Amino acid sequence: MNLQREISDLAAAGASADREAARAMFARLREAMSSGDVRAAEPDAASPAGWRVNAWVKQGILLGFRFGEIVDASMDHGRWSFFDKDTLPMKKFTAANGVRIVPGGSSVRDGAYIGPGVICIPPMYVNIGAYVGEGSLIDSHALVGSCAQVGARVHVSAAAQIGGVIEPVGAIPVIVEDEALIGGNTGLYEGVIVKARAVIAAGTVLTGSTPLYDLVKGEIIRPSADRPLVVPEGAVVVPGARAVTAGKGPEWNLSLATPVIVKYRDSRTDTRTELEAWIR
Repeated sequence: MNLQREISDLAAAGASADREAARAMFARLREAMSSGDVRAAEPDAASPAGWRVNAWVKQGILLGFRFGEIVDASMDHGRWSFFDKDTLPMKKFTAANGVRIVPGGSSVRDGAYIGPGVICIPPMYVNIGAYVGEGSLIDSHALVGSCAQVGARVHVSAAAQIGGVIEPVGAIPVIVEDEALIGGNTGLYEGVIVKARAVIAAGTVLTGSTPLYDLVKGEIIRPSADRPLVVPEGAVVVPGARAVTAGKGPEWNLSLATPVIVKYRDSRTDTRTELEAWIR
């Protein structure tokens, strides 16, 4: 709570905030996020979406960007040239927590939590404020954006994009709950929430304002002012299309991409998703 009050005071001061105090605060915040003691969002049964955002954590991250200095962050004796804020180092790992960072160009910023047994297949990237639960797999060319929350035993497939949401600070980030499967080349953006054990098929794009067509239950899941798009638990979502009925749409036979729930997860789906156990 002392850290929260300090961040609120520094944020209120804006550009006139004490620079050294802000940098010291951010170092403590980064450590707390890295250990998982502080999260940008966390489960909350009282919330309509089941999650609440911790806006003060996002404020602290923004202060870390504001009061950092761009420095030479080159690696391997300068053969790889990088320049970044000195407040945003890369995360250091040890063998003790069982995380596998496979060689080949992956990066994880300090201030991201990576749970025990997580596997990172290169090249992938996890940004500051993100949370990746134990036993999850982040495949090649996948992104876990700033403050995104990924649960335990989640498979984020190759080239999937879990978008980051830092601003506005009150906006809920993208959330993927336990044991979900995120297919290749999918995109999750604008605070969409994927509930536990859901399957998002390859190529599906979901945003916080996307309507989701549930063929099984015969309903359309729409976001509201206080609730982003929530993919139901165990739903299997695939890319679909719906006809354009306005303007020249019928004449030109146009259709728009739309996500569709075609089934809910069953034993057959589980058998297919268990195949990844062979790589662990």
